[in-house]
Amino acid sequence: MDRRTFFKKAGVASAGALAPAALAAPAIAQENPKLSWRLSSAFPKSLDILYSGATGIAERVSAATDGNFEIQVYAGGEIVPPLQVLDAVRDGTIEMCHTPSYYYIGQDMTYGLGTAVPFGMNARLKNAWLYQGGGNELFNDFFAEKGVWGHPAGNTGAQMGGWFSKEINSVEDLKGLKMRIAGLAGQVMAKLGVTPQQIAAGDVYSALERGTIDASEFVGPYDDLALGLVKVAKYYYYPAWWEGGPVIHAFSNLDKFNELPASYQQILTDACDAVNLDMLARYDAGNPKALRQLVADGAVLKPFSEEILDACYAASQETFAEISAENEWFKTIYDSQQEFKKDAYLWMQLAEFSFDKYMMVQQRKGNL
Repeated sequence: MDRRTFFKKAGVASAGALAPAALAAPAIAQENPKLSWRLSSAFPKSLDILYSGATGIAERVSAATDGNFEIQVYAGGEIVPPLQVLDAVRDGTIEMCHTPSYYYIGQDMTYGLGTAVPFGMNARLKNAWLYQGGGNELFNDFFAEKGVWGHPAGNTGAQMGGWFSKEINSVEDLKGLKMRIAGLAGQVMAKLGVTPQQIAAGDVYSALERGTIDASEFVGPYDDLALGLVKVAKYYYYPAWWEGGPVIHAFSNLDKFNELPASYQQILTDACDAVNLDMLARYDAGNPKALRQLVADGAVLKPFSEEILDACYAASQETFAEISAENEWFKTIYDSQQEFKKDAYLWMQLAEFSFDKYMMVQQRKGNL
């Protein structure tokens, strides 16, 4: 065989050897498709920690997919009203949203359990139940019936009890109050004579200023400072017995989520987990400084009395029993949370609470 014939045949062989790789390229592209989704937050950009939950998901997903999976983020109200973002996801108007689920208790009371339960778990225990106690699986069985997939993507930690235009010294003082309060807490407060109202974050200041409402809870010092609520209400109560560890969920249209490659599903889930951790850390770091500023600006810190807490606790138990009797999903998930708390609090009071209590005493003594 002469050199010319050899190289000609070798060239054909080389082309054949390369063919499988060339044919594999479309398969790789199919596994990592170029996608563009829209995500609407329930919050304005001015509430930067809450809003960053949405942008944090988008940034992490883009980075992990080399830009193949892009999620465009919109603030509440830009393309969807802030209290209707989950409806838009379910209907397929947008692919994703970032919102507390308890804004939707008017559709199903079970949504209230997704965010926070009056006298429920703190952030650490809520995460333990969600990730290790079957909570995420229970919720996604429920969410699937609503046409959405959901995953924890943020937690504020225990919140403040809100801003009041007058002192609340007794249960009697609650009667007749018009209060911006979301979720199951509104159902409980109604039993004590409060008129609960659900108002988006951006409208709370003006509602207090105009006297449309007499009181409002939102989150805590960091966000309340940004909203300027100290300018329109004076008395700042604690704690928010209704939100010991409130979760913000990322929701996706269920069909759209199921159409994603398995790798994209995992990347999206991991991005939500990262945001869940980050948000709580940011609030824990930002709230102390903000609280000092609010007090300097005139906020009067007041604890809810034991009488009020006891009355609210009793009203909560009545509310849960009433809803459980009519809503099987609510009962199933609420019972799971209650069962988890029994053992969890035994452990927490033994080690965590006793340690934290001692260190708080040292802080008060000026030893830190």
